[in-house]
Amino acid sequence: MISHPNPNLPDPVPVTPIGSPFDRLMLQDVHGEECWSARDLHEPMGYEKWERFEVAITRAIAAAENSGINPLDHFRGASKVIPGGRWGKQQVADYRLTRYACYLVAMNGDPRKPEIAAAQTYFAVQTRKAEVTQPSVPDISTSRGVLEMASMLHDTALKLVKTELELEQAKPKVEAFEHWQDEKGNVRLRQVAKEIGIKESDLRERLIQDRYVFAYPHPDDPRRAQYDVYADRNGGRFAFVRENLPNGSWTRTLLLTPKGAEWVRQRYGSAAA
Repeated sequence: MISHPNPNLPDPVPVTPIGSPFDRLMLQDVHGEECWSARDLHEPMGYEKWERFEVAITRAIAAAENSGINPLDHFRGASKVIPGGRWGKQQVADYRLTRYACYLVAMNGDPRKPEIAAAQTYFAVQTRKAEVTQPSVPDISTSRGVLEMASMLHDTALKLVKTELELEQAKPKVEAFEHWQDEKGNVRLRQVAKEIGIKESDLRERLIQDRYVFAYPHPDDPRRAQYDVYADRNGGRFAFVRENLPNGSWTRTLLLTPKGAEWVRQRYGSAAA
């Protein structure tokens, strides 16, 4: 869960350096740390709709978690006032992103977009520059200093390669499900089952047998099953949408998050063989 903004802290202020468009969007928070507004970045990264860009942010948060990184260190819940609404302005949800968070978002964006490719290059280079920046630089006029510098560069290169490998392995490979996603990036169970080549009923039964999902009769229509998840087995894989029924009542339809769709593909896709 990403934290909500602290109303007692002032909003970040623009830094407005000359250079890349991403540099010009850089902000500085009350602690003097650089950050970016996700709302400022979604169009420069090639996303017309915020909802689609938020899917990339969700993937980036999952990648951070899977790599052992605390998302709260890099993704902060925030709000932003934009044009629109009844009075010409409205407050919407936003994220304050560190440079590393921007890098993760770019790496988890749509690689077909040229803007994403540009963002990946920019934030990868700038993140590496930040990593190799040290408060003290060895004196390379001495043999000891040269050895220390070589060791620092070697360690940094190993860390960068390790991080990129972990991100690639942890990155949710949901491209196969993108054309099924709703505005929040979630996918219906039957659509995932179709993509991996098994029956929806078989997939649902496997989830129930493995105690990820449980079913119970709908209170207004005993012929219809209603589904829920075990809280301690969820792991951010499932979501629900409210749907109205013909008899005037409503039910919750089980959905899979982008993380859940990839998890189902890996865990149950082999059942189609």
